[in-house]
Amino acid sequence: MPAPPREPGWKPNPSGLLAILLVVGVVVGVWFVSGGDPGTPTGSGSPPGFASTADDVDGGPDGGAASVPQSGEVDPETGLTWVSLDELPPEALATVELIADGGPFPEDEDGGTFYNREGILPDRQDGYYTEYTVPTPGSSDRGARRVVAGEPDELFWTADHYDSFERIIS
Repeated sequence: MPAPPREPGWKPNPSGLLAILLVVGVVVGVWFVSGGDPGTPTGSGSPPGFASTADDVDGGPDGGAASVPQSGEVDPETGLTWVSLDELPPEALATVELIADGGPFPEDEDGGTFYNREGILPDRQDGYYTEYTVPTPGSSDRGARRVVAGEPDELFWTADHYDSFERIIS
């Protein structure tokens, strides 16, 4: 079917095209953030380190055998001690919330690759871990405190610039 004739002087509406592109961008962004990475199965949409449902914490809808780690216990997977967020400085909680929200982050280095050169965290391929600054009040630089994130459900705390780590209960 031929296109209807256009009036003389008709021009495409660039704002309409921009609106369509914006809507498509938002839909793709929401899809990606919610776990729609085409290279992986669709996930729960929860950011690393955060359970999305009670089933993720209690082991399943039947109240399965999975146990919630307790502060001070040793994580058998990493050999690191578990620590709860409420035991960390308030700036650490703020950083974890920024990670969950996807930023914006205060430091340019935040979200960069953590290479695990110290070998304290489980050995993973480069790019697996990312690091985030935890501000130190009164410090004139980034300070020594960081949260390192892996996937899935892995958050680590260091107060001494990677000399030691604890695994954060999330």
